[in-house]
Amino acid sequence: MLPHSLEPAAAFLLVLGGAVSCFAGYRLFRVVLAIYGFILGGSIASSTLGATNATGQFVAWIVGGFAGALVLVFAYFVGIALIGAGLGALVAHVVWTYLGAGDPPPALVIVLAIAGAIGAMVLQRYVIVVSTAFGGAWMLLLGAVAMLERRGPTVRSAEVWVFYPTTVAPDSRWLPIVWIALGVVGTAVQLGITGRRK
Repeated sequence: MLPHSLEPAAAFLLVLGGAVSCFAGYRLFRVVLAIYGFILGGSIASSTLGATNATGQFVAWIVGGFAGALVLVFAYFVGIALIGAGLGALVAHVVWTYLGAGDPPPALVIVLAIAGAIGAMVLQRYVIVVSTAFGGAWMLLLGAVAMLERRGPTVRSAEVWVFYPTTVAPDSRWLPIVWIALGVVGTAVQLGITGRRK
């Protein structure tokens, strides 16, 4: 949760961070880990406070964000496994939007998260490229939807902006299709240009 007044800035940072991850994730993997850690840590820390404490939420977001960024940057291999697990969980949520209503079964999320973590450790370079391309594409698109439409994966009240990164608005069923296309383009750019081994 963030104070509602910070929604445009947060959406812009999602677009910027998503673009960096999507098109240069392998080359800048530690930066991408810091971005994901900041978002994850900030989300967890700010959700512990009440919706009426806007200043506290902002401070908690910043402190939790820096803590999350430090944890993922210094835990490189753990970060790789978590990125793979996160991608597996994201795939479970996106696929489930086409198969059923509500949240996917926990067993499906757990199995795909474990498969993603194992795959990330075995095929590090390729999994880093693919996961940063697709994860960045998703982050970029959700930030763009929030910026352009002022609706989508959010719940608004007068005081807070709650961001749900795995929820697609009912009228945005096109989002997963564009996500796949942008993820493929990001993967190609990384394998062909920005992610080449020197």
